[in-house]
Amino acid sequence: MDALADAYNTGLHCEKAGDIDGAETAYRKCLELDPTDTCGARIRLASLGRVDPPSAAPAAYVKTLFDQHAEDFDYILTDQLKYAVPMQIAEFLRRRRAQPFQRLLDLGCGTGLVGLMLGDMVEQAIGVDLSDQILDKADERAVYDELFENEAVHFLEEYPKAGSFGPHAFDLIVAADVFPYIGDLKPFFDAVQKNAGERAVLAVSCETLPATAFGSRGWSITAHQRYAHHEQYLRNLMENAGFVDTLLFETIQVRLEQGRPIPGYLAIAARN
Repeated sequence: MDALADAYNTGLHCEKAGDIDGAETAYRKCLELDPTDTCGARIRLASLGRVDPPSAAPAAYVKTLFDQHAEDFDYILTDQLKYAVPMQIAEFLRRRRAQPFQRLLDLGCGTGLVGLMLGDMVEQAIGVDLSDQILDKADERAVYDELFENEAVHFLEEYPKAGSFGPHAFDLIVAADVFPYIGDLKPFFDAVQKNAGERAVLAVSCETLPATAFGSRGWSITAHQRYAHHEQYLRNLMENAGFVDTLLFETIQVRLEQGRPIPGYLAIAARN
């Protein structure tokens, strides 16, 4: 592990100094030492333009990232980064929905901000996250009926097979701040269809970049090692998954990064 840490820190130092060749060498060394890519070396190589971006961030990297920040996660998100997507989703749904939702699926639930904001609007709530330490914090909030340690797409693909609630279990599915860790969203939306009822509502957020940054893919890696998505790419996938009744598609400030606002979208749509 010391060798991996040394290689990663060397990469960060070279990158900060503008030595991109040196950073590439160090990050490739990280991948040799740790093929699971706990430190996210491939994401960094992609952000430097030295490899094609992976279709999603490695699960080991995402888990490690959130485990490291579990203790002060809420403070970082809401106070430092000014992240307010769960609050924005709840505010919109309260204006548009009189009756409660039966079952909420909160993908990438984190410490439970979505569950906290929507708790009085749902009869039952399930949270899913990769980080067990983050899930411990969510459990302390006592706003979920069940919590699962799993990756979002894998959970969506496997959960219907359990058969406990049938193939269309959820009438509200939320993925707040999940897409910055997934590039290719097609597997996500393919899997969402297996878990959504006929009039299910889907609420998602993503970061974005100028249109010229995307090329033909519709998604790209940002300079801050997260994924951004083109508006039309997201709209098309939502519609193709059956979420054709667009309730909200709004440009928002997703968060701050080094004091600068990061633009993105908040999208809420229903199946019909």
